[in-house]
Amino acid sequence: MPKVTFHYSGQIKTVEAAEGQTVLQIALDAGIPMEHACGGNGFCTTCMCHVKEGMANLSPRNDREENMGVTEDPDRLSCQSEVQGDVTVEVIEY
Repeated sequence: MPKVTFHYSGQIKTVEAAEGQTVLQIALDAGIPMEHACGGNGFCTTCMCHVKEGMANLSPRNDREENMGVTEDPDRLSCQSEVQGDVTVEVIEY
């Protein structure tokens, strides 16, 4: 199972996740606070995160991310990023 490590609010938490789950769903299931104003549909940028390690272990950037202007690494929309291997992300806090 892939492991996702979250850096947030001065804390670090690593959780196991099923391959194909989004970073947002993994965070919410683990009780990690992550904004998601549009409900995880890729129509806002409140769930944007910085990928610190493992960018190659996420699904490729999709049209929704590009339409929202999320086109450069290390930024990804967590609701659109499906985990395929170990990843480390920094949660952006608003």
